[in-house]
Amino acid sequence: MTELIRKPRSLLRHFLSGEASAGIVLMVAAALALVAANSPLAGLYEGALHTKVGPLSAEHWINDALMALFFLLVGLEIKREMIDGQLASWSRRILPGIAAAGGMVVPAIIYVALNMHDPLTIHGWAIPTATDIAFALGVISLLGNRVPASLKIFLAALAIIDDLGAVIIIALFYTSGISWFDLAGAAVVLGLLFALNRAGILKLWLYLLLGLVLWVFVYRSGVHATLAGVALALAIPLRMKDGRPDDLEHSPLHRLEHMLGKIVPFIVLPIFGFANAGVSFAGVSIERLVDPLTMGVALGLVVGKLVGVFGSAAIAIRLGFADLPVHASWAQLLGTAMLCGIGFTMSLFIGLLAFAGEISLQEQVKIGILFGSGLAAIAGTVVLMISARRQV
Repeated sequence: MTELIRKPRSLLRHFLSGEASAGIVLMVAAALALVAANSPLAGLYEGALHTKVGPLSAEHWINDALMALFFLLVGLEIKREMIDGQLASWSRRILPGIAAAGGMVVPAIIYVALNMHDPLTIHGWAIPTATDIAFALGVISLLGNRVPASLKIFLAALAIIDDLGAVIIIALFYTSGISWFDLAGAAVVLGLLFALNRAGILKLWLYLLLGLVLWVFVYRSGVHATLAGVALALAIPLRMKDGRPDDLEHSPLHRLEHMLGKIVPFIVLPIFGFANAGVSFAGVSIERLVDPLTMGVALGLVVGKLVGVFGSAAIAIRLGFADLPVHASWAQLLGTAMLCGIGFTMSLFIGLLAFAGEISLQEQVKIGILFGSGLAAIAGTVVLMISARRQV
């Protein structure tokens, strides 16, 4: 009887600890959103998102406040990897760094080439530049040991650098109507956070409390509020001991990352995906599918990411700047580059910023992202499975 009671718990624990789990949950959330938007529940779905909860609608609370936790986790991962992780040395940063740069530039070029005639849609040039770390790692992890661990590390490092690039793009290109008073307030709070760090204060609750104040100032300033999460992450102490990060109990950064490691992938991102992936296919036609905006996003993800990531990585390896990931073949690197075209979360987020208030354009962006990300996931999986069989 005891075994029967414990077995489901162990299965659940195993599922939650698996690398693929977050990607699966996100896929399910996106699928449910599509079902809701294309069923009799569509009115209820839209109405719930626009319901006012205090000063903001439910949709704004999700995109501006809840997603700040996602950006906080991204910032923590970037900081940890830079100090004592896969990005701790230049030799480890070179290949994923070059591949990430190529994977951002080429998709943007493809998008701009298709939309340069339209001064409105060209504003979405950054939409296909981002890789969804949860989706991409989820897909590659489903393949198990058929993919070398070195390629999973390469993909994770690339996606983290990619996220950093997306954060910079949002800060520089998708910010308008600055309130200098509130921005100055945010700067003061951020300065106080770094002062606490330098003073050796390790009370996590104090950083989180000031982080909440920081979010309010950033939200009011006109800079997108989610960037407060990244700024807060950089101020969270990563306590070192004998040149290495201290244990989980004594390092605030590790404690916070550990807490957010389940909340963000299994609560925040699925809620965001459910709230933003719902697009109605009622009025979708061939003309709409081949519209420059839709095609710019889709081709940017499928073709741009493949050419940018694989091409730049191949050049770096051929020129001797970096080595092919250990135990990986060129075909497997190609398949991994295809998976980088999964741009769900960050691409959706940038699309909402690029076309704020333009519902019809947002719908086209969503169609392009869903089509492009789905095709990239399928193509990458097929290539990786075939290349694994050839190595057997």
